[in-house]
Amino acid sequence: MSEEQKNYWILAYYGFHPIADPHAEVARHKAFLEPRDVTCRIYISEEGINGQMSALHTHAQEYIDWMKSRDEFKEIAFKIHAHHEQAFPRKTIKYRKQLVAIDAPVNLSQRGEHVSPTRWKELLQTEKNKILLDVRNEYEWKVGRFEGAELPPCETFREFVAYADQLKKTVDAEKTPVMMYCTGGIRCELYSSVLKERGFNTVYQLDGGVIGYGLQEGNAHWLGKLFVFDDRLTVPIDPHAAAPAIGTCHHCNASSESYYNCANMDCNTLFLCCPECLKANKGCCCQACLEAPRVRPHHAENAHKPFRRWQKGP
Repeated sequence: MSEEQKNYWILAYYGFHPIADPHAEVARHKAFLEPRDVTCRIYISEEGINGQMSALHTHAQEYIDWMKSRDEFKEIAFKIHAHHEQAFPRKTIKYRKQLVAIDAPVNLSQRGEHVSPTRWKELLQTEKNKILLDVRNEYEWKVGRFEGAELPPCETFREFVAYADQLKKTVDAEKTPVMMYCTGGIRCELYSSVLKERGFNTVYQLDGGVIGYGLQEGNAHWLGKLFVFDDRLTVPIDPHAAAPAIGTCHHCNASSESYYNCANMDCNTLFLCCPECLKANKGCCCQACLEAPRVRPHHAENAHKPFRRWQKGP
């Protein structure tokens, strides 16, 4: 196998299109991907599909072509990054009742206006009196975000509905423009609808999310790195230029952009850590975890990969 053939592609994609029998679609996906060099995390529901995949680049292209040949998936935009190895621990293809956990009815016909990365960049510079919302998790926010962005005080995505109700009480929904972004775009599809239903007239959502923005516009107005849900954990949104670091070490507050899962298997907390503190604490987030009975062995030169089960012994 040539070096070119050993290149992998990492795909991020989603599509809201009704699927009459999502369980049958799960089976079709499994049959198509079973013989291919693929690892993935794909969720399928009556609403549509949400997927992340790493695959030998020829197999990734075969999958894209297969999806584009089908009416229900032909409009999906695939965001692609090259990588030197598989980025997911296994091949996971499952039915999920909600593509994004929000536990509330959402009228997707009321979604915000999709704006291209180029237009988003312009709006960041020209839109006055805007609210810039980052609708990701706090640990994603800590390591990277757009300048001036606000993080809604929600511990889970299900709390966004209550946040939207409160936001309407504090600003003029008819006159206050809202700019909203997330990693790949899917969360904004739902959360922008929540705001529109509550009377926010002007809601923009970044088409393709931060991933798409980085691929097209680089890191203009971006700080830090992007958290991704695979073995890479954090990546620059522009592979050709670094953005100012904003993450800090959990232990010493030094600049850090590297996430680790606590080596205590009964904790497994995700935390930012500098190399010195990681070594001193043997991969643990605190002294109590360092002294816990079930701690993964830590090797500084080969830190364990996230999202993977650790087995003691052969």
